[in-house]
Amino acid sequence: MSYKKLIGLMLMMVMILLLGVGCSKTSNNEQVLRYALEAEPATLDPAKSTAIPESLVELQLFEGLTRLDAKDQPTLGAAEKWDVSSDGLTYTFYLRSNAKWSNGDPVTAADFEFAWKRALNPELAFENAYMLFPIKNAQAYNEKKLGADALGIKVLNDHTLEVTLEKPTAYFLNLTAFHAFYPVNQKTVAANPDNWANDVTTLIGNGPFKITNWVHSGQLQFAKNDQYWDVAAVKLSKMEWPISDSQSTRLALVENNQADMMVEPPVVEHDRLNQAGLLKISPYLGTYYYVFNTQKAPLDNPKVRKALALAISRESLVKNVIKGSKKPAYSWVAPGLINPATNKDFREEGGNYEVEDVALAKKMLAEAGYPEGKGLPPITLLFNTGEMHKSIAEAIQEMWKQNLGISVTLTNQESKVFLESRHQGEFQIARASWVGDYADPMTFMDVFKDPTNDAKYNNPVYNRVIEQAQSTMDQKVRMQAMHDGEKILFDDGVILPIYYTTQPFVTKPYVKGYFWSVLGLADFKTAFIEK
Repeated sequence: MSYKKLIGLMLMMVMILLLGVGCSKTSNNEQVLRYALEAEPATLDPAKSTAIPESLVELQLFEGLTRLDAKDQPTLGAAEKWDVSSDGLTYTFYLRSNAKWSNGDPVTAADFEFAWKRALNPELAFENAYMLFPIKNAQAYNEKKLGADALGIKVLNDHTLEVTLEKPTAYFLNLTAFHAFYPVNQKTVAANPDNWANDVTTLIGNGPFKITNWVHSGQLQFAKNDQYWDVAAVKLSKMEWPISDSQSTRLALVENNQADMMVEPPVVEHDRLNQAGLLKISPYLGTYYYVFNTQKAPLDNPKVRKALALAISRESLVKNVIKGSKKPAYSWVAPGLINPATNKDFREEGGNYEVEDVALAKKMLAEAGYPEGKGLPPITLLFNTGEMHKSIAEAIQEMWKQNLGISVTLTNQESKVFLESRHQGEFQIARASWVGDYADPMTFMDVFKDPTNDAKYNNPVYNRVIEQAQSTMDQKVRMQAMHDGEKILFDDGVILPIYYTTQPFVTKPYVKGYFWSVLGLADFKTAFIEK
């Protein structure tokens, strides 16, 4: 037996001991999916959860008014239809008459009203509250400036919900598929407000599956929800999800036939897994980048910022340092978002705004008053502690030295301190990353319209362009405005994009019918096993 195989079996046995029971053995025709979950869910309360593992579980258990399809476009969910007023401010959702909770209770408009008001409740201080701010007076209520009665949420009857927005929000239907907008069973939550989402006897959902067992830090088990309105589309009879935060353990479970799928296999295994036909790469709506503090010298000079961005090789970084099947980034908005007006990928039709040109970088630096880097004040690059962040920083530091003749100091901080330093503007250049909250380019574009943005960037022209995109329902107009805004960001040299994130995962070839969202979630509603 090879050493690698022995280690794999040892890891598998450790996992089985942690679970208390082994994963069930499936026959060729049994519809059971075994997914190795990457972390113990901190909570399965949709209003509280903030991490991908929780969101992934919740997607199987709950359903919003809309549900994202395989192209990340909103489609019918708990609502069978909706109307939108001509001014784009009022949405009327009509819930399905056969929408039920997993315990058989009907899903009503009041359940959505209760869930949304709960998510916004300032006394509960849920981190996801900001996602509901497009609703009229939602931010004011969350900031204790108005009462809950002022919210633009109105139950017209058991199956009709009227929602009024602060301003036209063309991506609002995308938002209603996000977990913060899921309904919760009012009776269950009210009876056990602090612990309802951690107990399988009270964790009531309205999605395609229901939870049947939860061995904390061990395993989650699901069964088909026979009360689900679209139960005929659900082919799996159950799911068994072992839990481990170890990439090697999860991979061993798959390779030793104890699981069918896992995410983020160790980078050193990618080539081998790819040759074996097990490695898949899904788009993931995120960008890893460096942000410039546009108010701190010498980075307050856009020519210095652009010189630094021009003088690195992203291809070299990805190939030799980053790996993991990541993609070099030459723009801000990550790939994977469809422009509804053209049905094309927003990134592909927008093209690249960043280039790599050492000669031009030297010219820019000279025009800024620092020929060959002479006289350039000290510059420090800040990153949070982590081997990959350090490796990327060191590689870029060397590129700047070789290509521009400048020496940049590297400083690392523990994550909590680092985030505070970045938020307070106590840096010149800092590592950053952004992963979209919803499937629309605005999830990127409004970052630098926010007056508290890390770059301390404020361009009235940029703000007006983004406001135009935020205030129209015309997709052609708003998409072009966001393309224009992205160009302004790079004309001003606000960020240095490095790579687009991707979602590497390993799956057995017999798992069919699932799809990965660019938001990092796998939807198993229509998944099936074909052996």
